[in-house]
Amino acid sequence: MATEKPANCDERFGNIPADDFCGKPLLNLKDFLQISQIVYKHCGIRLNSGKEQLVRSRLTKRLRDLGVGSFDEYLKYVKADKTAQELDAMIDCLTTNKTSFFREEHHFNFLRSQILPRLKRRGSGLRIWSAGCSSGEEPYSIAMLLSEEFPGFDTMDLKILATDISSRVLAKARCGEYERESARDVPSLFLAKYFSLIQTNFSAIYRINDTPRKIVRFARLNLMDVWPMKGPFDVIFCRNVMIYFDTSAQRNLVQKFYELLNPGGYLLVGHSESLLESSGEFKYVQPATYIK
Repeated sequence: MATEKPANCDERFGNIPADDFCGKPLLNLKDFLQISQIVYKHCGIRLNSGKEQLVRSRLTKRLRDLGVGSFDEYLKYVKADKTAQELDAMIDCLTTNKTSFFREEHHFNFLRSQILPRLKRRGSGLRIWSAGCSSGEEPYSIAMLLSEEFPGFDTMDLKILATDISSRVLAKARCGEYERESARDVPSLFLAKYFSLIQTNFSAIYRINDTPRKIVRFARLNLMDVWPMKGPFDVIFCRNVMIYFDTSAQRNLVQKFYELLNPGGYLLVGHSESLLESSGEFKYVQPATYIK
């Protein structure tokens, strides 16, 4: 006679109930779909089929920290939190924050050789927005270039707005401290000029100096919410962000970026992103670079 299996047993794990496998709670399809719907409604990010393992692995530690035993219980907790703090914490866990200094170098070469000389000749202030700034490497890279290209940097009206939906990565960005591995893409001259080396018991930490730091303002922003800033901006970096949105959300974002840019302003997107279907009135300049 066949041995009766527990109701929640997954045959891939023998007779071990899936809830108990590796001590991690099971994420069933119903819970995954609920999480996907909440995330999409809150910030426009699509968690399509195939992201189940990512969601489970990123939220398991959060469940453990809260002492919550299942995703069903966790979802009830999120919905019951009137402050929405746990919703923000969940979004923090699920957003991807891959970045590096001078990532996609062609954009910084174009900024230095084409955009900044023209803006220098204009002679007025400069406003740049890093939308989806993650842990700060992008806006600090921009700030270092501005310092190099603008004599009298300290006395000029230069500002960089850096926003992200994740409070966790914004805290790291404001701190401005990076491990040696994170600073590997900073040119050696810039590393010596704009960073201080702090030796700890465990590793070398590079801290960004005040010169680039003081022109960067960090703020939390959900791109799906109403934007408080009025602009106009001369350059907007929004790279490797829109790949997480559906076509409708991308189109709306691109239109809002267009409205916030000065005439002749630039929108820079990720190398894997294309505005062919949603570019609106933007004109193509080169791969991942558009002008108003």
